[in-house]
Amino acid sequence: MDNIPENLNLILLNIGFSELNANWNWKSVYSPFARIYYIKGGEARTRINNKVYTLKPDHLYLTPPFTLHDDECDSLFSLYYIHFYEKNINTESIFDRYNFPVEIQADNLDLLLTERLLRINPGRHLQHVDPELYDNMPTFSQYLAENKRTPFHTIIETQGILHQFISKFLERATVKSEFKDARIKKCLQYIHENIDKDISVSQLADLSCITEDHLIRIFKKEVKSTPLKYINNKKMEKAQLLLLTTNLPVREVALELSIDNISYFNRIFKQYTGKTPKEYKVYQ
Repeated sequence: MDNIPENLNLILLNIGFSELNANWNWKSVYSPFARIYYIKGGEARTRINNKVYTLKPDHLYLTPPFTLHDDECDSLFSLYYIHFYEKNINTESIFDRYNFPVEIQADNLDLLLTERLLRINPGRHLQHVDPELYDNMPTFSQYLAENKRTPFHTIIETQGILHQFISKFLERATVKSEFKDARIKKCLQYIHENIDKDISVSQLADLSCITEDHLIRIFKKEVKSTPLKYINNKKMEKAQLLLLTTNLPVREVALELSIDNISYFNRIFKQYTGKTPKEYKVYQ
């Protein structure tokens, strides 16, 4: 397995415990944040990439960021939930590099770690269970402000616990680019590590020592997307994180991604998210 990023910086947003009764039913949830669930009791289901997973007690479940999924339960159901994101600057995201399993068996240590994470981060529970009510800038600005008030030793312990959870999933993960054309693997890494720059197809072709037409053909075959569409998708993912986790105005977010045409940025962002950047910042 390839080496993980040298500086894996996981930022906690929420940790809490919920006891639900057939009221955990959400369609088309799409968030820039990752989720880990420790199921305590009952049963529920989540649908990811058209596959249904039954959420069972004493198991851990991971939903990576930018993963469209549905959640549903029709009876009593209780879980610990952990929401976090990866703060990376010009480095390849761990979620870009690996395919993670959705489900793994938990053990006694996982429950102890979850309870410890909750104990050292009081008041970080969700005020609402509906994703549409908590995945927005006003809500997350409160959690980020709380992070700034958190003692440094608690931040270190929190990140250590998050790393332990990710390590359990990472043990069973596979490298996304393991079977890809080496030239495409090189292009993907370049895109991920330079998403704040203006990246052209000609640059990627030069990097791969092939023509643009040839690059587009093999890129589409391997990635199921054209290079330009993939670049825009990754830029819009970064834009969503910046809009929700910083106070940067929309124009500054566009400039952070080397997009100086604000009309173009607004149009592409709405194409990918269904909202304008301003709408997303307030209502996502």
